[in-house]
Amino acid sequence: MDISSIRKDYTLKSLDISDINKDPFKQFKTWLEEAVESQVLEVNAMTLSTVGLDGYPNGRVVLLKDLDYGFVFFTNYSSEKGQELANNPKASLTFFWAELERQVRVTGKVEKISEAESDEYFFSRPQGSQIGAWTSPQSKKISSREVLDENQEAVEERFKSEKMIRPPHWGGYRVIPSRIEFWQGRPSRLHDRILFERTESGSWIISRLAP
Repeated sequence: MDISSIRKDYTLKSLDISDINKDPFKQFKTWLEEAVESQVLEVNAMTLSTVGLDGYPNGRVVLLKDLDYGFVFFTNYSSEKGQELANNPKASLTFFWAELERQVRVTGKVEKISEAESDEYFFSRPQGSQIGAWTSPQSKKISSREVLDENQEAVEERFKSEKMIRPPHWGGYRVIPSRIEFWQGRPSRLHDRILFERTESGSWIISRLAP
């Protein structure tokens, strides 16, 4: 297979500063709604990139679960990403909706959400997912799949007689953006890129970037 010959020309839509919502959160919600309507696969999937403890960038796909004044996701605080965020609470997010030829990039500081918010989401999850949060020592090396199976059995047995609670090592993070870039694919790789940058006063400066 000749990988260098794989290419796609983007022709669906365009994006201009005159057309974009001046509030980047509202613009993101509009694009998210359009992605849902277009039945984009895993529409809330986003690549979370952090800075590893060794200084190297580290990325993985997580799911957006709320949008308020930031982008909220949930994970194990003791996981690799949790340790990295504890060491350097900054991250970037990348959404790619191929069906709409669109990408959104978010950069900002990261904070833990409140325990009440984490509780609310945890107890909205299916029981299997609640048990899974207790079962997996996320990012830790394990000897075999049987380790997870045995952990799961032990957790299920425990909560037959106990009321389910949220694991203290599991909860949410909020990425509070300082930059949000909206990317719309265009022909001949001359894509539209509109950048929002937050000022110290909290307002947004909007610029067009060269592709």
